Amino acid sequence: MLQYPEIDPVAVSFGPVAVHWYGLMYLIGFVGGWWLGVVRARKPGSGWNPQEIGDLLFYVALGVILGGRIGYILFYNFGLFLEDPLMLFRIWQGGMSFHGGLLGVLIAMWLYGRKTGRTFFCVTDFMAPFVTIGLGAGRIGNFINGELWGRPTDLPWGMVFPFVDNQPRHPSMLYEAFLEGLVLFAILWVYSSRPRPERAVSGMFLLCYGVFRFAVEFVRVPDEHIGYLAMDWVTMGHLLSAPMVFFGILLLVLAYRKGGEGETVS
Repeated sequence: MLQYPEIDPVAVSFGPVAVHWYGLMYLIGFVGGWWLGVVRARKPGSGWNPQEIGDLLFYVALGVILGGRIGYILFYNFGLFLEDPLMLFRIWQGGMSFHGGLLGVLIAMWLYGRKTGRTFFCVTDFMAPFVTIGLGAGRIGNFINGELWGRPTDLPWGMVFPFVDNQPRHPSMLYEAFLEGLVLFAILWVYSSRPRPERAVSGMFLLCYGVFRFAVEFVRVPDEHIGYLAMDWVTMGHLLSAPMVFFGILLLVLAYRKGGEGETVS
């Protein structure tokens, strides 16, 4: 049995200005994604210029922040938003939806593709491996904030979160950091290191993330104000992740049908 370390959510303070670990995790995700994007753009035949990565990152950052926060409000906490509309801006307190962030990033990539004359999937295939850095870092931020804990367990790595109760629980945010961050990055980095048909890398991202998130939802406690949607196990995370698996498989089938329609070099 492990004990939650109760980390101070404020990393450093400068007078009245406080820098939260949650915000730093997003910074790590953006900087890490930018650096890996530059590395991949320098690869001969990538079709990308390293100088373009900064512009692309700006679009992605807006999509993540706006989409993630608005998605959290719409999918998970609309009632509280109606009572306190200013909560929309208190991002440092946590409360970001991956699925909302994904929609925001997709819109951002579509806009960037239009600006640069690239197809939508050309942009998403290139970006997919780098998004995982932010996913993993964001889940570490959830752990530091002490949010999104799991169900009770008797496994030896069960963790007691004293602000919840004295029962050992699944540290589900660490499961997600491992699967959605490290494992998903390794899969996509290796998979995209060779030319693939357009849509294939995007499809692999959706498929793997959807499967990982769907699996972790079985041990993760849903938001208290939402609870289980059906049969005492179906959560909002299940509901939002299942279509990702479907569309991931669909994109892979379309990509490899008759050899695909052109290749993406990453």
